[in-house]
Amino acid sequence: MSNFQRVMVFIDGSNFYFSLKKVRGSAKIDFQYLIKKLVGIRNLIRVYYYNAPVNQFEVPEQYKNQQAFFVMLKKSVDYLEIKLGKLVKREGRNVEKGVDVKLAVDMVVHAAQDNYDTAILISGDGDFSDAVNFVKNKGKHVELAFPDQQCYNLKQICDKFILLNDEYLREFS
Repeated sequence: MSNFQRVMVFIDGSNFYFSLKKVRGSAKIDFQYLIKKLVGIRNLIRVYYYNAPVNQFEVPEQYKNQQAFFVMLKKSVDYLEIKLGKLVKREGRNVEKGVDVKLAVDMVVHAAQDNYDTAILISGDGDFSDAVNFVKNKGKHVELAFPDQQCYNLKQICDKFILLNDEYLREFS
C-alpha cells in the first residue's frame, strides 16, 4: 500500500453515533486516533463529518452538548469539515433531511474530480450503495468501516470492510 494513495473519509455522524451506542454503550471515541488508524501511511486529504443540528430552543442542553462536540471535532481532527443538514418534525419525531444526500454527492463529486484514490465510508446505511457503485466505476476504492457487522448490503459492494473494534475505537480523553 502506497503512502501516495490519497484518502478521503466520509462519516455519517448520526448513523455512526447510534451504532456506537448500540454496540459499545458509548459514543465517546477519539476520532483523530480512529482516522489515523484507518488511513495508516496513506495521504489523508480531507475528513467530512455529516450530521443535523438539534433545535436549540426545543432541547437546549442537547444542542449545547452537540455544539461542544462539533468544536471538539474541529480542534482534534485534522482536515475536518462538518457538513450539516437539518432536522424536520415528522409524525411527532425529528428526522434528518439532506444529510445522506450531502454525503453521497460529496463522495461522487470528489471521485469524479479525481480528488482521492480511496474513500473510507463510516456508515451502515445501505442507501449509499448507488454512490459506492458510482465511485467504484470511476476506478476508486471504497472501504467501509463500521462497528456493527449488520450493514450487509454495503459490506457486499465495498472493496473492504473494517470492523471498528477496540483496536480502532479508544475513548476520547
